[in-house]
Amino acid sequence: MSGGKILLFGAAVAVSCLFLVQPARAQITDPSEVAALKAIRNKLSDPMNNLRTWSDGDPCSSNWKGVICFNSTLADGYLHVEELQLLKMNFSGSLAPEFGQLSYLKILDVMWNQISGSIPKEIGSIKSLKLLLLNGNQLSGPLPVELGYLPNLDRIQIDTNNISGPIPKSFALLNKTRHFHMNNNSLSGQIPPELSRLPSLVHLLLDNNNLTGFLPPELSRTPSLLILQLDNNNFSGASIPASYGGMAKLLKMSLRNCNLQGEVPDLSSIPQLGYLDLSQNQLTGNIPSNKLSNNITTIDLSSNSLTGPIPENFSRLPNLQRLSLENNHLIGSVPTAVWKSIVFTGNRTLLLDFQNNNLTNISTSLNPPANVSILLYGNPVCSNANQLNIEQYCQYQLINQSSGSSGNSKISCGPCPSDQGYEYNPLSPLSCFCSIPLEVGYRLKSPGFSNFLPYMDDFDGYLSSGLELALYQVFIDSFIWEEGPRLRMKLKLFPNNTNLFNDSEVLRIRGMFTGWLIPDSGIFGPYELLNFTLGFYSNVISRSGSRLSAGAVVGIVLASVALAVALSTLVTIFLMRRRFKYQAASKRRSISRIPIKVDGVKGFTFEEMALATNNFSSSSQVGQGGYGKVYRGILADGTVVAIKRALEGSLQGSREFFTEIELLSRLHHRNLVSLVGYCDEENEQMLVYEFMPNGTLRDHLSAKSKEALSFAMRLSIALGSARGILYLHTEADPPIFHRDIKASNILLDSRFVAKVADFGLSRLAPAPNIEGDLPGHVSTVVKGTPGYLDPEYFLTHKLTDKSDVYSLGVVFLELLTGRQPILHGKNIVREVTLAYQSGMIFSAIDSRMGSYPSDCVEKFISLALRCCQDETDSRPSMPEVVRELDILWRMTPETDTSPLESVVGGFKDAKAVPESSSLVETQPYVSSDVSGSNLISSVIPPITPR
Repeated sequence: MSGGKILLFGAAVAVSCLFLVQPARAQITDPSEVAALKAIRNKLSDPMNNLRTWSDGDPCSSNWKGVICFNSTLADGYLHVEELQLLKMNFSGSLAPEFGQLSYLKILDVMWNQISGSIPKEIGSIKSLKLLLLNGNQLSGPLPVELGYLPNLDRIQIDTNNISGPIPKSFALLNKTRHFHMNNNSLSGQIPPELSRLPSLVHLLLDNNNLTGFLPPELSRTPSLLILQLDNNNFSGASIPASYGGMAKLLKMSLRNCNLQGEVPDLSSIPQLGYLDLSQNQLTGNIPSNKLSNNITTIDLSSNSLTGPIPENFSRLPNLQRLSLENNHLIGSVPTAVWKSIVFTGNRTLLLDFQNNNLTNISTSLNPPANVSILLYGNPVCSNANQLNIEQYCQYQLINQSSGSSGNSKISCGPCPSDQGYEYNPLSPLSCFCSIPLEVGYRLKSPGFSNFLPYMDDFDGYLSSGLELALYQVFIDSFIWEEGPRLRMKLKLFPNNTNLFNDSEVLRIRGMFTGWLIPDSGIFGPYELLNFTLGFYSNVISRSGSRLSAGAVVGIVLASVALAVALSTLVTIFLMRRRFKYQAASKRRSISRIPIKVDGVKGFTFEEMALATNNFSSSSQVGQGGYGKVYRGILADGTVVAIKRALEGSLQGSREFFTEIELLSRLHHRNLVSLVGYCDEENEQMLVYEFMPNGTLRDHLSAKSKEALSFAMRLSIALGSARGILYLHTEADPPIFHRDIKASNILLDSRFVAKVADFGLSRLAPAPNIEGDLPGHVSTVVKGTPGYLDPEYFLTHKLTDKSDVYSLGVVFLELLTGRQPILHGKNIVREVTLAYQSGMIFSAIDSRMGSYPSDCVEKFISLALRCCQDETDSRPSMPEVVRELDILWRMTPETDTSPLESVVGGFKDAKAVPESSSLVETQPYVSSDVSGSNLISSVIPPITPR
């Protein structure tokens, strides 16, 4: 059949379909589902009268303020309910059996109401159901066996109800279910060993029930289990199976107050175990002496009958936050080295609770860091507290879980509009910018830590990434620990660079929470949405709940069907033609790639790259960014390199890849990371750079750094970084704006010389226009890293050289304070500005830096804050920044930089250059170490081009 005939045939089919679907005008939703929805409504009590329209017409085209009812168009011409949510509106009553008639339902969400009665067994017939969310009600009765026949169920949440009876063995058929949240009920009987066959199960939360019997050894064979939480049950006389020590993927084991007996099993073979709670049982014997995972944050073996000494293995756990061994019969010495492997900075703390044991002596003097709390009350060693100088550790203390608040910035701002909920976002790059946030009640149901403060920044990153928001849009307003322990938070989500969220964004964010679309996290565990406070945005739900009027939906349905049929014929023709072209193109592909040959840059084969990285093994990976993963590789000649392997979504066309390599090959400067080579074959693209053995500047400013940088070293790193950026701005061909300057993009070589890296977000500087004038900016989509973003660029999308100045200024503040740009809701620019204005600036200086010349530090801070001015014109230019840093370097007294003196060796030698030198006068601060040009440095001697 020719193309023209096919098109006519398609048009005829489209016209006929118009008549076929017209009867649907009389009813939008499937009639059987309409009847089911009305029956469901009649079983519920609606104290706020939100369901008043259910009895009139089509429920899913009515305005339900308290209900979200999503539909999908199906081939039978009707709309079918896919998602039914009763918002937290104090509904009471019961769940109707007619739920089983919603045969296309994917999400059933009635969380946090006052619904009573039993769970209808008819729900087990909804084969499409993915999320069954019944938690936070007053449901009672047994779990229906029929729920085990839901082939697509991902999550079952029945927690915080009054459900009783056994866990049905049929639940072992739920092969796609990952989350079993059944805690806080009255479930009884034995945990079915058959649950170990569930291939997808990651979270098994059965705490606070009446479960009895033995702990099934078979659970150790559950292939994907990450969290096992069985606290507050009654496995009377049962022991912990030794096989639990082989749970290869387990992150958390919590068996508190389960009436368990026997010995503590050896759990040293669980490689990622981060949280262990076996407290309040009847465990006996010695504590195993084998070392636990380095990930462990919490060990609670308190209130048992353990004997013997406290083993040395607790002294080599770098992430430990809490070691609770109180109320046992432990003997021997108080351990004095538990904290030796821990780096204490910021909010890092360690609690060692040894109260009420039989510890009799201290082998060496007890002199812990200030961040360590030791509790020894009730031990014989306290009878000699005065002689041992340990009185402060022998006082009785009751440790409570903490609460906290991120707190708002104290920078003075005028008032936001008082109506509609406007407020400042403390994290916004724009100072004093008013917007209306969404408020979210959020709870971590099984976190893998005891102290949240050191993990707040990681949580900000995890949640903002999961919600597809910028880091500065997510603000932790407050948090509090609850029974469990569970961590409850109040979050505020702010719009991005605007005063309000639009309707679609409100619904998208809400859907991410209610659809459990935020990826799971090992350390933070499962979460639950407690409330989603719309406030000003409440009309969004009422507008979107009905979606469209009945007539409008019918019109769209009819038009869509007709258009789809007509287009399908055209698409068929197009695909057939494209298929022939693709087959021909595939044959030519191997000869159509653009050969890349760039002087000074070597082309590597995929085989060479795989060999250099041990086939891209995880042990070779040293980092990961937006471009892809970074590996440490050793080439055939022994050269150590860094290999950046592009993710599939980052691949470019061959011509674009060649252009980038050609550009990078022309960048030669002592303070830029050099390109060594590339690989462009096997559908892979890789860039090969010189390897920086001392990692990133961020690494050396973080709490994990074992050796602090001196002031001289920090100043030399600042100067080197500034010179690299100046080269990009003024001497690269063509000039480049970096656009993502941050501490993790400043690398340090073996002598701690700073080298700027990662031009993945870089943009060419503006070129002269037809009249020969040079524009001052490049208009571009805003990209970069929160905390480093130039506020004016963020607001106007105009990228200038001063945008890099702002970001570099933030790096300078990091060098001076050791803080991250955004930490616990506090912006480094605002905090340092406040300290500077109040005359308390030296209180903000990093205490790990050691001694420093106060006048130099004060000038450095002044320069950094001028770089971070909101207004572009108030910032210094890059040449001015380099000039002032060089003057500071010359002012810095000669100091002993101890083991890292080589960092600044080259610069110290340069001080021999007289200030009156003609080199300084004729070429003031234009460059340093520019390979391949006649430019000379005003500070260090020229070097031979690479």
